[in-house]
Amino acid sequence: MRVAEAPGSMQNEEESKIMKSERFKIGWKKLAEIDGEQGKRVIEALKDIAPDFADILIEFPFGDVYSRPGLDLKSREIATVAALTAMGTARPQLKVHVHGALNVGCTQQEIIEVMIQMAVYAGFPAALNGLFAAKEVFDERETKGSSCS
Repeated sequence: MRVAEAPGSMQNEEESKIMKSERFKIGWKKLAEIDGEQGKRVIEALKDIAPDFADILIEFPFGDVYSRPGLDLKSREIATVAALTAMGTARPQLKVHVHGALNVGCTQQEIIEVMIQMAVYAGFPAALNGLFAAKEVFDERETKGSSCS
């Protein structure tokens, strides 16, 4: 996949590949740090249907955004959990990011509080759905013995 270059750009295809590979390396490292096995499963699941999208997912959110200075990973995951809870339509992604939030130091209680807060702005159904998704993650981690409360 080749991204269109701005008119007059001096960047050639080889430079573009080098940039992509560097963004990919940074993104892959950040994905592993935050989401661990959950994130790797998402990328693996995309290989058969949309491998280019898997690259984009690694490079843009994780290589470009999550790697920025200004917020620590815990703050970024709290914001992500809040947004996905408020959306109310992204249960699989919410569960991945609840795992991620726990992986970077959030407590179960902090995640619950974020979802309760979302009831004010996104409504009770979105908050309830988020809480039930979080409970599934907490139970799964408890069963596997990797609970981070």
